[in-house]
Amino acid sequence: MYKYFGIISLAFILFSCSKSKEETSASVAMNESREPDTIQPITVDVKMVYIPGGEYLPFYGEDTVLVEVKPFMIDERPVTNKEFLSFVKANPQWRKSVVKRIYADSNYLKLWPSDLELPIGADPDAPVCNVSWFAAKWFAESVGKRLPTLDEWEFVAMADADTPNARRKPAYSDYIVDLYLIKNKHLNPVKQSPPNYWGVYNMFDLVWEWTDDFNSIMVTGDSRTGQYDDKGLFCAGAATNSTDVMNYAAFMRFGLRTSLKAHYTVANLGFRCAKDTSLNNN
Repeated sequence: MYKYFGIISLAFILFSCSKSKEETSASVAMNESREPDTIQPITVDVKMVYIPGGEYLPFYGEDTVLVEVKPFMIDERPVTNKEFLSFVKANPQWRKSVVKRIYADSNYLKLWPSDLELPIGADPDAPVCNVSWFAAKWFAESVGKRLPTLDEWEFVAMADADTPNARRKPAYSDYIVDLYLIKNKHLNPVKQSPPNYWGVYNMFDLVWEWTDDFNSIMVTGDSRTGQYDDKGLFCAGAATNSTDVMNYAAFMRFGLRTSLKAHYTVANLGFRCAKDTSLNNN
């Protein structure tokens, strides 16, 4: 248990108390109001997995309020280095030397020696990292997809190898936290570990992943968090609003998400794509 005290402390720090509601609203407004140049389509070879949807209990909110997740498709693994290289080749405005700083900070593709070179020794099939939410969003656009929502991602993440919802298994969170503590795992290629119940790979053992609405839990008025004051959303006190206090791994994810802005890039933060199905409109 002692290792979790340090882990939770790290998550508390990520819930930065210096943030304000005004800063969050400005960040969301920037996400919605500014778009880069027209994106050229590319083709990638990745299997998508059908997720039938259902109801799940979000990590934050009232412990009796379930959220409906409609059926959707999700990539079976994260976007890779070689796929993102194809994206920047087809879309020069997303190359590291010219990308606008409103869309990506100075660490964007930090280890790439040049615009069209992967890092020395990098595995082309390892997940791409140091990409912003904007870059992830427009990559998804280029392949005719989108980023998964937070609820969609967490719905898939509930599964272990045997069951669609393993959150009540004591070993489930412990196993994920142990994976999170492994250094440099983002350098490994995708699909080298077993898939979960849905047939989805690498939800935890390679990279953190962007979601489309990664900062939605920070916005007052969200149906899952609007009943709490802003201080609880931005500071360590948010832990008291958790519906599953034993799920340390989920708390770490939410801690990271609330520390991010859309133009940030992180060394072990990547993404995968999702897509609607015809059943979404039923």
